Amino acid sequence: MSKGTLFDKVWDAHTVSTLPSGQTQLFIGLHLIHEVTSPQAFAMLRERGLKVSFSERTIATVDHIVPTEDQSRPYADSLAEEMMQALEKNCQENDITFYNVGSGSQGIVHVIAPEQGFTQPGMTIACGDSHTSTHGAFGAIAFGIGTSQVRDVLASQTLSLSKLKVRKIEVNGALKPGVYAKDVILHIIRKLGVKGGVGYAYEFAGTTFQQMNMEERMTVCNMAIEGGARCGYVNPDRVTYDYLQGRDFAPKGDDWDKAIAWWNNIRSDVDAVYDDAIVFDAADIAPTITWGITPGQGIAVDEFVPMQDGIADDERAIAEEAYLYMDLAPGQPIRGTKVDVCFVGSCTNGRISDLREAAKFAKGRHVANGVKAFIVPGSERVKKQAEAEGLHEVFLTAGFEWREAGCSMCLAMNPDKLQGRQLSASSSNRNFKGRQGSSSGRTLLMSPAMVVAAAVTGQVTDVRELI
Repeated sequence: MSKGTLFDKVWDAHTVSTLPSGQTQLFIGLHLIHEVTSPQAFAMLRERGLKVSFSERTIATVDHIVPTEDQSRPYADSLAEEMMQALEKNCQENDITFYNVGSGSQGIVHVIAPEQGFTQPGMTIACGDSHTSTHGAFGAIAFGIGTSQVRDVLASQTLSLSKLKVRKIEVNGALKPGVYAKDVILHIIRKLGVKGGVGYAYEFAGTTFQQMNMEERMTVCNMAIEGGARCGYVNPDRVTYDYLQGRDFAPKGDDWDKAIAWWNNIRSDVDAVYDDAIVFDAADIAPTITWGITPGQGIAVDEFVPMQDGIADDERAIAEEAYLYMDLAPGQPIRGTKVDVCFVGSCTNGRISDLREAAKFAKGRHVANGVKAFIVPGSERVKKQAEAEGLHEVFLTAGFEWREAGCSMCLAMNPDKLQGRQLSASSSNRNFKGRQGSSSGRTLLMSPAMVVAAAVTGQVTDVRELI
């Protein structure tokens, strides 16, 4: 049983009681909501005559259904408009802060909370979205929850949860040029599997993570859930504090000094006990790309689609399914695969540093004929910053579309969808069947730089060739 880890310390600090079931009643410091999973939760409250208990601890935005081209109201999609109106009404009736389109601070929920300083070390954070694990990059314990749990947090500001085991995942060394945080997490999931983290919280440690900036750490923690872990986190350090200082809702003055003292105290102890530990070498990580229909079906860009005899027995059925669905043959090189759509964005890779890196490879090049390529900032603030730096001009000159903030084609609950059997090079987080809007559409996950490399060549390309 783990002891002395950040996870243990934060869990214990937020424990309200131990329930008869053995579960912990855990206080939730910050609750994030959006338009998809909250309407039903608010309806459940009304049915029971309940109110939101701590409205000041809930923050709302719209991201999944918002169009990234024509944002005029009412939305063309009547269901999207209905969901939008429900969120607006629920926030108004319950005095919940809502960052709506045009506010200057709207965007993907996992982008706006960190950039405004809502997300801080030592917090417990919940949201009705799988990728809430993103916030663990700050040394928070962050969970994705279901609609009934959204209801519970609105009503009581607590959740009933079973405590997780803690696995330390250590990566050491400097990443090679052309290798990014996205490659690191795809490599980890490839090695440990999509179910490897079930029952665990992942603590990401080692010199590789220490050298990452906060946005890179967020990319890694964002996809911890894709490896089966309920949450993933990095211990807070000077990188964390430098990112937070001066942000809208970060502590100020004397409170800042007190906060740092506490944040330092919740770091995992030097002699902390873990339930499991795994070590990786950064030198072994190359630009990584998925070839199949789960985030765990990944290979280095210069490798080949795995042969059946090289796949574990319990993975062969889904591998056979992936070969058929993706139109890829065992032993086929992934490099050179033709792409139709190239998408940079999402809560995984839609931040300003992602766009800056993508722009480096777009500058002086042009999107290949027949390829649709577009860039979707993760928030209105990211968009404004990118435009102040002239990044949008780089993308537009290179033939990319420049969009408004939103989730876009990550899950396609908006007009941004694949058509038919189109194949997408995507910087998002899931490559499930039908994930990007077409029941037969195909997705290859990769870093933003790799997406741009695919866009300008028209095929899967090793970004290192463009350096």
